[in-house]
Amino acid sequence: MSASGVVKLKLVIAYDGTRYQGWQVQKIGVGVQQKIEEALARLLPEPVRVHGSSRTDTGVHALGMVAHVEVPDAALRLPEAKWPLALNAHLPEDIRVLSVRRCAPDFHARFHARGKQYRYFIWNHSAHHPLLRHLTWHVPRPLDIAPMRRAARFFLGRHDFRSFAANRNYEMENTVRTLTRLDIRRAGPQWTFIIEGDGFLYKMCRGIVGTLVQVGLGRIPPEAIPAMLEKRDRRVAGMTAPAHGLVLWKVFYGRRGADHEPSAQAEAQRES
Repeated sequence: MSASGVVKLKLVIAYDGTRYQGWQVQKIGVGVQQKIEEALARLLPEPVRVHGSSRTDTGVHALGMVAHVEVPDAALRLPEAKWPLALNAHLPEDIRVLSVRRCAPDFHARFHARGKQYRYFIWNHSAHHPLLRHLTWHVPRPLDIAPMRRAARFFLGRHDFRSFAANRNYEMENTVRTLTRLDIRRAGPQWTFIIEGDGFLYKMCRGIVGTLVQVGLGRIPPEAIPAMLEKRDRRVAGMTAPAHGLVLWKVFYGRRGADHEPSAQAEAQRES
């Protein structure tokens, strides 16, 4: 038994965000966090609070959301391997717990994350793929990938990303972030934007992708990106891409928690 009588578990969660108002518990509407806590309440003697690594927005999906929760020692009579089965039995089909593992007592899913990878998916064809309509942004006009890749290079490194983040109802103290990767892949009509960084502002990924799409349509020159970053004004940058094309793909950790990466099978399915 632990000294405190509780143990900490690390959960990896995937969900289709179409029906949810983001990750967090909401005053109006339903968040994914609420559904996870309700499932845990079916297995535990008392309610517990789940702490997520990210605050995904309304309509955004996740394949690698990481969360932690403290549960009573007695609850671990159920083997770790059976926790996902038990939780998923009480969850809707569009939310799945992929793994549950015991972690260090001081592990925190949000504060110990050292980086995240998001992926954004576009269907670039005159007709939208009907099976992917909830998972991809339909851009019917042809995109030019060469200027988009030139523009993408300007985002890499440490910058103030205020021009690409939506305003909240309070002033953000720090809008400086570091992007370490911004790749654009194309497989026929399906495009994938892979964005990695140490953190992301509200709707920042979607602001970047929306701007890159306008570059690909010839509406914004690639060389305009540095000036947009410099002005730190959302009005000077491009549009915000729709939420339903965005997926929290994985979260990176150091020694306090192993990085989670989707299985090879899941990766192949998303990129096929």
